[in-house]
Amino acid sequence: MPDLILASGSPRRKEIIARMGFDFEVVPTDIDESVHAGEKPTAYVQRMALSKARAAAVHYPQVPVLGADTAVILGETIFGKPKDRADAKAMLLQLSGKTHQVMTAVTVICGKVERSILECTAVTFAPLSADLVDIYVASGECDDKSGSYALQGIGAMLIERVSGSVSCVVGLPSCQTRLLLQSFGLKPRTVSADA
Repeated sequence: MPDLILASGSPRRKEIIARMGFDFEVVPTDIDESVHAGEKPTAYVQRMALSKARAAAVHYPQVPVLGADTAVILGETIFGKPKDRADAKAMLLQLSGKTHQVMTAVTVICGKVERSILECTAVTFAPLSADLVDIYVASGECDDKSGSYALQGIGAMLIERVSGSVSCVVGLPSCQTRLLLQSFGLKPRTVSADA
């Protein structure tokens, strides 16, 4: 049995946990990710992380289960993953030349103990031309990414400034997550730059 269950199918979260050196198993969950009417962004990402962790924890009551959710926030608008490429383009044009927040909530459940953290990072986009957005969207990197961009990839060319945890923007704040897992007695076994 692994030391940790990662309740996420995100390849980015899997890579971050692997690089941190934890022995884990990936168990993706399928939950309704709809935003409730009037729900604030902070409440939304926290509810999603908790729901993902709880969905997997029922099957693994003796092992810590980690659920996480990341959302891009501009004002009070939550930008999730794009429905299609046209939606991705619209999101990126709205973010152009502005500073937005990226929130990642992480919940770990083991038995009856639930602990959560919330990390917020400010990201400023450079002013983007429609042509540049078209080129980026055509790369496909925007697919399946909150806010339609990947800071760790080609999307870095769209970003003027980041203030806060870079790994939060990627999908899992590394340092804060390590500390949360340590509160459950978990420690990295070995770290790897090649994960």
